[in-house]
Amino acid sequence: MTTDSADLTRNIADILQAIPHRYPLLLVDRVERLTIDESIHAVKAVTMNEQFFQGHFPGRPIMPGVLIIEALAQSAALLAIETLGLSGSGKLVYFMAIDGAKFRNPVEPGCLLDLHVEFEQKRARVCKFKGVAKLGDKIAAEASFTAMVADAPAS
Repeated sequence: MTTDSADLTRNIADILQAIPHRYPLLLVDRVERLTIDESIHAVKAVTMNEQFFQGHFPGRPIMPGVLIIEALAQSAALLAIETLGLSGSGKLVYFMAIDGAKFRNPVEPGCLLDLHVEFEQKRARVCKFKGVAKLGDKIAAEASFTAMVADAPAS
């Protein structure tokens, strides 16, 4: 992983190294731009093969709103882990609060979901973020959320 640029990109191998999420709950496919201490633009390619489309909803597949928020949270976790230099450390980023979640447009199979997250406040263990998930120029969902960086539970 390169760290010599202000704007970084990440492929799936880098993402798997940085955060513990795995299929079927890994909801970030690539990082288009990550600016340390500032923001991230990540992407989720939404396909008909997603498990949740089997039941949400048959005949009218729509990505559940909570999973869109989760995709934003995973993007925020990547931003926090990279900013704090914790990639590969085993540290986890836990949700503490979600505020002002709004769902504007449905996310369907075949969509490319652009995930834009920026820091609102950053401390050593607790960070606040603002996130917007977009489909092209349309907002699919938005929320502010707080997360905590912590050690993984002992096995």
